[in-house]
Amino acid sequence: MNFYEVLVSSPSFHGKEALTYHCDDSLARGSVVALTLRGKPLVGVVLKKVSQPTFTTKPIDKLILPQAIPAPTLQLVDWLRSYYPAPLGIYAQLLLPSSLVRKRDITAGTLAPASPAQPLPPLTSEQTHAFATLKDKPAALLHGDTGSGKTRLYLELARQQLNKGRSVLLLTPEIGLTPQLEERVRQAVDCPVVVIHSGLTPAERRTAWLQILQASGPLVVIGPRSALFTPIRNLGLIVVDEAHDHAYKQDSLPYYQALRVGSRLAQLHQGQLVLGTATPAVSEYALAQAKQIPIVRLTDKPAGSETEKKIELIDLKDRTQFTKHPHLSNTLLTAIQKSLDRGEQSLVMLNRRGTARLVLCQTCGWQATCPNCDLPLTFHADKHRLRCHTCGHTQSVPSSCPACSGTELIFKGVGTKSLTEELKKVFPGARVQRFDTDNLKAERLDQHYQAVLDGQVDILVGTQMLAKGLDLPGLTVVGVVVADSGLYFPDYTAEEQTYQLLTQVIGRVGRGHKAGTVVIQSYSPKGTAIQAAITQDWTTFYEQQTKERKTYGFPPFYHCLKLSCGRATPKSAQTAAEKLADNLLRAGLRIEVVGPTPSFYEKIGGKYHWQLVVKAKDRGELLKVIPLLPTNWTHDLDPLNLL
Repeated sequence: MNFYEVLVSSPSFHGKEALTYHCDDSLARGSVVALTLRGKPLVGVVLKKVSQPTFTTKPIDKLILPQAIPAPTLQLVDWLRSYYPAPLGIYAQLLLPSSLVRKRDITAGTLAPASPAQPLPPLTSEQTHAFATLKDKPAALLHGDTGSGKTRLYLELARQQLNKGRSVLLLTPEIGLTPQLEERVRQAVDCPVVVIHSGLTPAERRTAWLQILQASGPLVVIGPRSALFTPIRNLGLIVVDEAHDHAYKQDSLPYYQALRVGSRLAQLHQGQLVLGTATPAVSEYALAQAKQIPIVRLTDKPAGSETEKKIELIDLKDRTQFTKHPHLSNTLLTAIQKSLDRGEQSLVMLNRRGTARLVLCQTCGWQATCPNCDLPLTFHADKHRLRCHTCGHTQSVPSSCPACSGTELIFKGVGTKSLTEELKKVFPGARVQRFDTDNLKAERLDQHYQAVLDGQVDILVGTQMLAKGLDLPGLTVVGVVVADSGLYFPDYTAEEQTYQLLTQVIGRVGRGHKAGTVVIQSYSPKGTAIQAAITQDWTTFYEQQTKERKTYGFPPFYHCLKLSCGRATPKSAQTAAEKLADNLLRAGLRIEVVGPTPSFYEKIGGKYHWQLVVKAKDRGELLKVIPLLPTNWTHDLDPLNLL
């Protein structure tokens, strides 16, 4: 009889130590096994063999797979448990597809044979110098302007590692960007390419995961942040594309930051990490400087790829600019029409989903709000429903005001759905298509990428997901409906996110295909972030941001821990927060406690939320705070914002 500590894949397991099971067979570390916990069939990963315990153990039902999870992947989880503390059962969920549970005859199928690699465009002199700097470095930040050829360098670095017999992991923040990246990679390499992400069916994800586990030679894996935990062997290169993107931060336990996890994984494989972005996060740039990590700058466009790009800045307060449409300036409408006349494409970005963001009664002022969150409900005309984008609550649209019974209900504001319908009316012959997180699977950008690339869509409408990484030869007009909406959030990263978003969306044109026009509509056209994005003045913007953050004690000069509790009443939430703040101040730690204060979204899911922000110059002091938290408190270590 053999006894093993097993990491069980279950969010309900909150123990601090792995569970011990027994098995007649000899099992290797990393073996994937089927077992039972509290009568429920689950899967788990064998961590190590142990001596017989003093308590009774349950049996391991069977070994599911002949291959064990690679040692570096298991070591990554060991590190993660100390760096981003969370209930133990959650970590195995990062490693294992849920569809492995009790499946019979699990097979991966054969990997599709790779096509012969096609010649790549020659490196420019700037890219050649960048490659020489990057190729031997364990970590580097590739700060390349949009259109400067970052992907070309990724492919050169990938080829270098594949020629050594080592695998490559390419991370992308949006599922919608995977078809474009996959196509370029398949053309450039002569080894298998596996794409894995949440947009696949459970069976498809399981197959991709098994193909990675069972691969006998080097391969390229493409996916979002979760791909870091796939069982890749002999990993030589990790590329984090659009490394500034907030999608690389896990928004549930264990709240990990993919850049930190990627760095650790590269170290465990003795491989290389490259963070690529046109708009580095201020904290990441400062960290690279502090740790003397090479920062490789790309500013030149490859020969023949630089085309004229005109940027028009429209003041939203000047209503003489909006005589034809309340939300789309005359300048933008004219640019779109000219683009249509030439058979080209336009992109209109608005960071608001739905049809109308406010439903009001003109008689008494009643407003439709979520019963769980007290936040305005968004009207979705296609389903004729009101939806809360925080908790997911939906309800029908009232025919009269619930407060005064009046019938003067109005729908204010504009969202991507209403904007799409309005553009169809303004340009009746145009093919208009919306891409945002309200899309059904069949409507998503990754499902329509080839059609968009082929010019079968004339006007793309969407949220910030359209600003990231797309390279469309037929795109010549970009319109930003409200450029400064992100500045209204009371957070220290508001200007940084606005700068990043505008820089990225401006970079969708002028990429060497055709001359482009960008129309930016703003209530504060002279704002620092907007002007820096238009002029591409990264240095001045970075210096201004770091000066402010040092003055007010924000990252990168301090580490932060956001603590939150939800209670049935505002008073009970306030009392709990005040009590915890007092206890933390008495704990003798080198920390600063900010608050307590109501959370930005105070009521969520029927509970009232209050929060504390704990700051420290030593991140280790924040790790000491987590074990002190009472029940029903949540924590987010290294949060991307403090809302």
